Amino acid sequence: MKDRPANHEIVRTRSGAAAIRSIDAGEVMHPGVGPIVEAELLYVRQSRLAERLLEAPELVLFDVGLGAGSNAFAARAVSGRAPASAGRLRLVSFERDLGALALALESPDAFGIDAEASSAARALLEHGRHETARTSWQLEHGDICAALERITARAHIVYWDPFSPRANPTLWSVGSFTAMRRAVGPRCTLFTYSASTATRIALLLAGWAVGVGDAIGDKAQTTAAAVDAADLARPLDRTWLARLHRPDVPLPPDAPADAVARAAASRQFLEAP
Repeated sequence: MKDRPANHEIVRTRSGAAAIRSIDAGEVMHPGVGPIVEAELLYVRQSRLAERLLEAPELVLFDVGLGAGSNAFAARAVSGRAPASAGRLRLVSFERDLGALALALESPDAFGIDAEASSAARALLEHGRHETARTSWQLEHGDICAALERITARAHIVYWDPFSPRANPTLWSVGSFTAMRRAVGPRCTLFTYSASTATRIALLLAGWAVGVGDAIGDKAQTTAAAVDAADLARPLDRTWLARLHRPDVPLPPDAPADAVARAAASRQFLEAP
């Protein structure tokens, strides 16, 4: 395996679920309800993955922040259960540090990883890809922006699940969301656990339409984004926009001087009733 799990440890979340803590980042992955529940509710169900697999011959899913693999495993399971008429899942996972996945594979039962998924993940770590009749799984190890320049496939769905802006500010910047916006198709949707104003401003400045995502655990909101605002169940409205005029409004790390004015002038709000 390319990375050893020395900088990670298995812990228990507040709900009692097993999770992995990065010692370097000082953060627990999926700290609330745990990785299995969060992967299903926040990412797989909210993105309508099962339904969207029925709509095209191939569905491209970008999994940003592979971590211990929970979101990827959940997506693969949906694809594996899909009827023969469903499209094939092309899953691309982006990650810099593979130690969390390596550690999860040492305790597969704790993370709901069955024998088939374990074999697939080990092949991914060893060879950078794994293929089944239903799913193509590809690993992009290293800088995500450089990887996005190489990949020709356009994403239909994005799971944005890296460490928090405190531990990994680059991936919550206008620049990173802009790079992803260029790498997706016209009906792409993006889902992330963050509901922060700074994250939503970064997405707006990067050209995404932004909305309220489903609650999960003790989080009253998460965030959904889309290329087309019509694909959002609950787009942000002018009530949310009013908070940008507070003097202490948080901003993304690379926000321009006119960030608030530009976010408020996004097409999403100009077209709102």
